[in-house]
Amino acid sequence: MGLHFGNLSKVRHVITYSISPFEQKAFANYFSKGVPNLWRRFRSSVFKIAPPLALTYLTYTWGNHVHEECKKKNPADFESDE
Repeated sequence: MGLHFGNLSKVRHVITYSISPFEQKAFANYFSKGVPNLWRRFRSSVFKIAPPLALTYLTYTWGNHVHEECKKKNPADFESDE
C-alpha cells in the first residue's frame, strides 16, 4: 500500500558508519578523563547555580515559617472567655 515509516524517503549520497555496541568499551577512560572532567564542570558552574538555589531555599523556609506563625491563635484574645 505505501511505504513503511522507516522507509518514507530515499536519501542519496549519504554514508553512515556505526560500530557495534559489543565492540566498544563501556567505561573507556572513565576514571582518567571522566572524573576530572566532572570536577572541572562542577567548579565552573557552582557559583552560577548555588546562589539562586540558596536564595530560593531561604525564601521558601522563611515563607513557611511566617505561614505557620500566622496560623497560630493569640492566647491574649481569649482570656476573657469562660
